[in-house]
Amino acid sequence: MKNLNPAIRKKAIDIANAMVEEGYRENQAIPIATEQAKEWFDHATDAEKQATSD
Repeated sequence: MKNLNPAIRKKAIDIANAMVEEGYRENQAIPIATEQAKEWFDHATDAEKQATSD
């Protein structure tokens, strides 16, 4: 995850943490969360991206 854009990394961590809380194992949650965060980034507004990277 360290090679990801900071906004994508933050969103991926948020998603992965939520997935783990729902019962996913960490090794399953991380790749799913990373892909979802990348998709989110592609569709997010500049304001959303900025708010996430703060």
